[in-house]
Amino acid sequence: MTMTTIRIAESSQDRDACFLIRKTVFVDEQQVPLDMEYDEHDETALHLLVLEGTRPVGTARVLFGPDGKTARSGRVAIDAARRGQGLGRRLMIAIEDASACRAVERFVLDAQAGALPFYESLGYVAQGPEFIEAGIVHRTMGKQRQGDTSLAIETPAVA
Repeated sequence: MTMTTIRIAESSQDRDACFLIRKTVFVDEQQVPLDMEYDEHDETALHLLVLEGTRPVGTARVLFGPDGKTARSGRVAIDAARRGQGLGRRLMIAIEDASACRAVERFVLDAQAGALPFYESLGYVAQGPEFIEAGIVHRTMGKQRQGDTSLAIETPAVA
């Protein structure tokens, strides 16, 4: 059985692997324009890489609000052949558990409409109306870190 690991993408090789997965999932599969998939936030974002053995099979990126208490997850992508096997769930849990997210109180994301049930199963709550991004219906979702009693979730300044 091949071991699955999730790690912070710190090397340029790891980041290239993250970007290749994103290109495959978003640009090739979902027809997101290439110039919309990569942006100025990629340089400073925290990128996570899912590996099966040495094979990259998933990724996500995290942007932090100015106060460091809000984290916006995005570009969550799992290789088509590996979807439905719990890797997305493990990746989202890894984001919350990452040392860089220890001070985070709120997690937010813009979920594709078809992924709402997945994120709801992780405790995210849909907020506001649906909107279109890259031709795909999305909805903002938020989650307080477990143990917090406040339900007020703000969207960070970074997108």
